[in-house]
Amino acid sequence: MHRIRRYNVCPCRPITRIMPSTAFRRISDILHHGAAHAPDNPALIDDGRTWSYAQLAAAADAYAALLRALDVRPGDRVMVVAENGVAQVALLFAAAAVDAWSVSVNARLSEGELETMRAHSGARRVLYVTGNSPDAARHAARAGARPCADGVLAGPLDDTCIPEPVDAGGDQVAALVYTSGTTGQPKGVMLNHAGLLFVAATSSRLRGLQPGDHAWGGLPFSHVYGLASVLLGTLYAGACLRLAPRFDAGALLASIRAGELTIVQGVPAMYARLLAQAQANDEAMPIPSRLRFCYAGGSPLDPALKRAVEALFGLPLHNGYGLTEGGPTVSQTRLDAPRTDSAVGLPIPGAEVRIVRRDGVDVAPGAAGELWMRGPGRMRGYYRDQAATAAALQPGGWLATGDLARQESDGALFLLGRTRELIIRSGFNVYPVEVETALNAHPAVVQSAVVGRPLPGAEEEVVAFVEARGVDEAALQAWLRLRLAPYKRPARIVFMDALPAAPSGKILKSRLP
Repeated sequence: MHRIRRYNVCPCRPITRIMPSTAFRRISDILHHGAAHAPDNPALIDDGRTWSYAQLAAAADAYAALLRALDVRPGDRVMVVAENGVAQVALLFAAAAVDAWSVSVNARLSEGELETMRAHSGARRVLYVTGNSPDAARHAARAGARPCADGVLAGPLDDTCIPEPVDAGGDQVAALVYTSGTTGQPKGVMLNHAGLLFVAATSSRLRGLQPGDHAWGGLPFSHVYGLASVLLGTLYAGACLRLAPRFDAGALLASIRAGELTIVQGVPAMYARLLAQAQANDEAMPIPSRLRFCYAGGSPLDPALKRAVEALFGLPLHNGYGLTEGGPTVSQTRLDAPRTDSAVGLPIPGAEVRIVRRDGVDVAPGAAGELWMRGPGRMRGYYRDQAATAAALQPGGWLATGDLARQESDGALFLLGRTRELIIRSGFNVYPVEVETALNAHPAVVQSAVVGRPLPGAEEEVVAFVEARGVDEAALQAWLRLRLAPYKRPARIVFMDALPAAPSGKILKSRLP
């Protein structure tokens, strides 16, 4: 039995609260539930136009009919090249409704990257959403795509595509999400409907989302954070998402000042850009807003940036941890218990974690090791990569995340970096996040990335890549001498105008020179 409650966000406009069913079978059920129980509530705002839940559901139904007309079958993969917009969202739900796998790809990727993902996924069709993306239009032109709907072009049919088996239950794959490749080659992660629905419900509940909320929808939906937590989590709660095709620090600050948003979620690099923009604008702090909370995730958050962003908004900056293979959310800080440190919070309800040695044995409490997790959001595996799947999925349902972490006695997790990023210097372990934290604490540093460079023998040296203003290497080395042991200090600091980043804003260490 569905329950409907009413919350007044202003004296003149009651907002219907959608209490989603726990019996959802497909992520598309989120949208149809909203359309059935609160059809007039705003779901999306895109380029100044508001789409109600009923209108968005109708658009998704129309796109589902289009997919069938384009000969997309259950179990087929449908690749959508786009930037955040209504058509992309409706196509995501349409693919779910016809039991196809959605393969969302950001249009800002190169032609070679798109082709690699298309070939690996074996997509039956590639659709290009061009209405708000010149990059998607260029890709469509190169592919010889033809118009099939307003602002949507379809590439040729791949008649060699073999549909995957369809599961009538929640284990059916909903999305094939390619990792950002921050440290290596991207892999296709299979996420099922049950896992995405679990993360959407948990994200909605822990963030206290309400129908009257307006969330920022600028994180790419091709990235699992934008897909599961931002998009699905917001719509699961019956709230409204204000879409942005790509991140623009000035536009986001203006939207916050105008009182258009109550929730902001983003990666630390995005918050660093917001802070730099506010400082360039000489903004008074805290800036006026209607924000109820803001969250960071997707990469480590250093304490200096956290404090500066909290001063900017006058709110705690909450932190969390997840990974594509985890669906993504593993842990987060709680709204009623903000932290002053860089902890990524407690495991979310339903998820379990372990910190283990290389041999899979649990480490002593508080010691560093690889983080393993298990829970409903965990991936089914890597598509067409049995070896990588076997290495990641451990007995007992555990996922070896490849992330280094430690867990305090209160259960709080602290990230230390990727296992493959661990630097061995003079026999000591150097965790890149510790060096990055010290660098980022300097007022002239916007952001940094630390990697190891092999030396003869088994040694490595520490190299730091820095995006900064008005500071030289000598000054930064002097700063680090007061904060880091000699073996942790970079042998070289390389200054860059901008660090290479994925469309989500996450730094791509694999692309550092």
